[in-house]
Amino acid sequence: MAVTIDDIKKLKELTGVGLTDAKGALVEANGDFDKALEAMRKKGLTKAEKKGDRETREGLIESYVHSDRIGVLVEVNCETDFVARLPEFKEFAHQIAMQIAAMSPQYSTMEDIPAADYDAKKAELMASDSLSDKPADIREKIVDGQLKKHFAEIVLNEQTFVLDDSMTVGERIKEQVAKSGENIRVSQFKRLELGVSE
Repeated sequence: MAVTIDDIKKLKELTGVGLTDAKGALVEANGDFDKALEAMRKKGLTKAEKKGDRETREGLIESYVHSDRIGVLVEVNCETDFVARLPEFKEFAHQIAMQIAAMSPQYSTMEDIPAADYDAKKAELMASDSLSDKPADIREKIVDGQLKKHFAEIVLNEQTFVLDDSMTVGERIKEQVAKSGENIRVSQFKRLELGVSE
């Protein structure tokens, strides 16, 4: 397949890389746009992971109200005020607020789950009658899978991203890190639903 200028521009826009890198990825993928996008995403995510330890003291608080029944406030942090003021950062924060409204997570990351809650859920799953006849190592593997599935529903970073179900929210955050060149994290959020109290 031929590499077109439109595809180069589109890839640049989606990944936040330079034109030369976008063209190089398309040439490498023989003009296959999806293949090039996937390769660039992987490259970007690798770079994003390296930025994960940098301090995030700037950012913004975004709000979202859905049908006057669900309201969300979320604090999304980055490294500099410059990035925090960019329209794409605000749009990203808005997407995260929409995610919280739609999927009602309880924690931001796996590290935010209190050890007591994690251990209690693990003990509950281990005590299941359906596992009693299984060997200990098999039981452990089954419970690990069940824990992963359980927390994937209530931990923001582990949830499937509502605007693109081919990725998790954590992967969407890494994608934004790759685009902005700064570490980004969701530090806290509050979700209110009409008639539902915590």
